[in-house]
Amino acid sequence: MADFPTMGVPDTGDTAWMLASSALVLCMTLPGLAFFYGGMVRSKNVLNTMMMSAVSMGTVTVLWCIYGFSEAFGNDIAGTSNGGVLGDFGQYFGLKHLFSANGAAEVPASGGTPATAATNIPLFGTIPALVFVAFQLMFAIITVALVSGAVVDRMKFSAWVVFTVVWSTVVYFPVAHWVFAFNGFTAEKGGWIANNVKAIDFAGGTAVHINAGVAGLVLALFLGKRKGWPTTPMRPHNLPFTMLGAGLLWFGWYGFNAGSALTANGTAASTFATTTIATGTAMLTWMLTEKLRDGHATSLGAASGIVAGLVAITPSCSSVNTWGALIIGALAGIVCALAVGLKFKFGYDDALDVVGVHMVGGLLGTILIGFVAVKEAPAGVDGLFFGGGADQLWRQCVGALSVLAYSGVVTAIIALILKYTTGLRADPESEAIGLDESEHAESAYDLAPIGGGSALSQTGVALGKEA
Repeated sequence: MADFPTMGVPDTGDTAWMLASSALVLCMTLPGLAFFYGGMVRSKNVLNTMMMSAVSMGTVTVLWCIYGFSEAFGNDIAGTSNGGVLGDFGQYFGLKHLFSANGAAEVPASGGTPATAATNIPLFGTIPALVFVAFQLMFAIITVALVSGAVVDRMKFSAWVVFTVVWSTVVYFPVAHWVFAFNGFTAEKGGWIANNVKAIDFAGGTAVHINAGVAGLVLALFLGKRKGWPTTPMRPHNLPFTMLGAGLLWFGWYGFNAGSALTANGTAASTFATTTIATGTAMLTWMLTEKLRDGHATSLGAASGIVAGLVAITPSCSSVNTWGALIIGALAGIVCALAVGLKFKFGYDDALDVVGVHMVGGLLGTILIGFVAVKEAPAGVDGLFFGGGADQLWRQCVGALSVLAYSGVVTAIIALILKYTTGLRADPESEAIGLDESEHAESAYDLAPIGGGSALSQTGVALGKEA
């Protein structure tokens, strides 16, 4: 068995790019996703919604550095056999063997100065091991945070915190092992989808978006509908917040997709280009769908179209050219715009359209690889429409549907346990006054007179005087 991590001298250009990419992906959660989701809820729940994203940054980080990275990227517990289900918790427990000093290349003797040997440090690929750890941590954080959009306005904050811990451990970390742990990179034997099925998921269509989307659906079903939904209007309270969040998500997504090349090379350039093409196209087709269906295009539709395009191109950005990116983006805008209406037909209260955008968009982008992939792209595979037959298509379907089924079933078990232990849903009074006040004793917009208490306490005083 080979020793991991390998020891060597990092490439400084790749390292700089990956440090920047890691920061970009973290920016996607806070402020990106927090503003995107926060603007779409009612004013009484905006801080709680943003806190659901923020707290994921804390819980997932702690788990990741203790055992999460090892569970996701350690050598498969089945060894060299056809397992590929779970990484070895102990291999990188507490990130052992990954900390180091600076790496430096060998300096030859010159002008009487003696030669200096290279200073080798732990590497994954061409970058320091800890840079890869940090980059993948950001993926884990945002995947958990995405789930919250389906359950805002009604879930107990304490239950959400517990959910982030349990779901990360038993759903995200194993699925990340399946999809992202390639043989011979961080360990000798990695995950079964990446290495046995060989489904293409360059940056997380399955592990991130399908995974979070179906988890959001299941959790929303266990929580039940918000009081008054769907007959009572629950309009976004601050659409500029949502537009800002969408812009930050698009900005950060370049770290998400192009950063997944793990090096500053042609693959990063290709994925940067296809991400831009698909996203712009999806925004336009979402707005066109709105215009034809409702008579007007909206800012919320534009923001949602941006995210739908980003989601759909995430798994496929390394396997398509311009035409494939245009097709994926166009279909993502149309299909996701129509899919968000399914909640009214089937009666599930997906508050911020996690199912319609992330689950449906993730499925669409993952499966379309089997149709529109081209060999000239970095992944080097032809899809059905370009003479490759159905070989890649079945691989994409197996990968997508396996993650869908696993995440759905295990999330249901988690939700069931929490429902009958800690409880999932806030009480009716807390929901009525808003989770900002009831869960955090804060309000985003204090409308009380200067020197007074909160808006809620002022209202209570006024009612008391009237009584």
